Amino acid sequence: MECRSKHSLVGTLHSRYNHVTQRHRLTWKRVVLGVQPSIAVSNGHCFMPKHATHISSTYSRKSAVCRVDCGWLARGRRQEQQPLGTRSRRSTKVYSRAGSSGADSQDTSRGWKRRWSIVALCFVAFMLCNMDRVNMSIAILPMAESFSWSSATIGLVQSSFFWGYLLTQVLGGVWADRYGGKVVLGFGVIWWSLATVMTPMAAAMGLPTLLVARACMGIGEGVAMPAMNNLLSKWIPAKERSRSLSLVYSGMYTGSVIGLGLSPQLINILGWPSVFYIFGSIGVAWFIWWVKRASSDPREDSLISTKERAYIVENSVEKKELNSIPWKLLLSKKPVWALIGSHFCHNWGTFILLTWMPTYYNQVLGLDLKSSGLFSVLPWITMAVSANVGGWIADGLVEKGWSVTVVRKLMQSIGFLGPAFFLTQLGNVSTVTEAVLCMMAAQGFDAFSQSGLYSNHQDIGPQYSGVLLGMSNTAGVLAGVLGTAATGYILQNGSWDDVWGLAVGLYVLGTVIWNAFATGERIFD
Repeated sequence: MECRSKHSLVGTLHSRYNHVTQRHRLTWKRVVLGVQPSIAVSNGHCFMPKHATHISSTYSRKSAVCRVDCGWLARGRRQEQQPLGTRSRRSTKVYSRAGSSGADSQDTSRGWKRRWSIVALCFVAFMLCNMDRVNMSIAILPMAESFSWSSATIGLVQSSFFWGYLLTQVLGGVWADRYGGKVVLGFGVIWWSLATVMTPMAAAMGLPTLLVARACMGIGEGVAMPAMNNLLSKWIPAKERSRSLSLVYSGMYTGSVIGLGLSPQLINILGWPSVFYIFGSIGVAWFIWWVKRASSDPREDSLISTKERAYIVENSVEKKELNSIPWKLLLSKKPVWALIGSHFCHNWGTFILLTWMPTYYNQVLGLDLKSSGLFSVLPWITMAVSANVGGWIADGLVEKGWSVTVVRKLMQSIGFLGPAFFLTQLGNVSTVTEAVLCMMAAQGFDAFSQSGLYSNHQDIGPQYSGVLLGMSNTAGVLAGVLGTAATGYILQNGSWDDVWGLAVGLYVLGTVIWNAFATGERIFD
């Protein structure tokens, strides 16, 4: 019996050895041939016969996490003696060629992320964008007094910015998709900053020269939005997109706050030309830093960590090189026209508030220059906060399983109907406090659009996101050109109630268009 028992044990061990050897022979053969997909490891050890030790040593130099345990045979015997149910519950780990499982689905590393630096630089660029834009809405009051301009002329000067802004919307998207967001955004900032610095000299030379200078400034700012959209589509994973876009766009609101808050002080102390010299110079400083620290693509960036690069690439849609633009295909889709029409309706009211709010406070509420600038700041503070709140809400709903289409329609409906309601109340207010509260509420709800139509270009066509934003923003800028100029002519023959009524009508029309035809699904490969 004892002999038979020993013979049985030897047979079992020999069978176990052959089974394990055969199971791992293919694995180590793949290692030698360089075709090693993965290594199965139970409890942290690899079952491997001793004669394969020299292969293990060779492969260990390639960072494989595997070692020989001389007790493999004994462990194999113990596993055979365990009940089947117990054995099936033993965990198995899989290691890749590099010894890790690749990029995580979530970036759990600590510390400052490189993509945050890109978002921060874009935030500052958009802050400067609106600082240089809204300073004219304050400076226009002493300038109009100095040059004896009528309301129609004020509207013409205000709208001249949008002439140039209109020209580079689509071109900015094409250039960004072809040459990279870093180059195009950098060009835009330095161009509009130099045009801002030259504005006082142009005004001294006469109205036509001033109009040209403002149009040149618009050319530079026109490429900012498409270029930024292109940058973030490459740098920001889809699950972080709404809040990143909202943060960058809140830079515009922050710029409006700073510009409207500082301009009256600078004008009172240094005169109206000072706002153009100082704000433009800050843009030149930003451009120098941008050239040194920015990159168009994380795969080309020398400052990003390997882990973060892998995480971004894994969680982003890779964009193919853009050789040609299928204009006919883009214009054949209803969601694209929903973007274009809704952007027009949205920007009509937004640009009126952006350019005419200080004048409204001055003419209707009787506030002086300093007070007009101060109260004009408050709605933009509300927008800066609301844009980020809306971004977090939108991303949270998507992460909970809500359809992207439903989220985009919900956010944009709030962005349309909220301002529409509170603008209708301006005709019923009688105090400065009530008027400012209505403006703050209108602008606060308007900011939800950043998680609606402004996030939708990357949803429906990440490959053409820059071009799509350029197309829709062209319609938005056209609304700025027409709305800003029309407001001046309306005020010569009508009232502010007429101005607000037209804006409300377009907000309601935009709501209908958006909910009827918009989608959050990808429609372009």
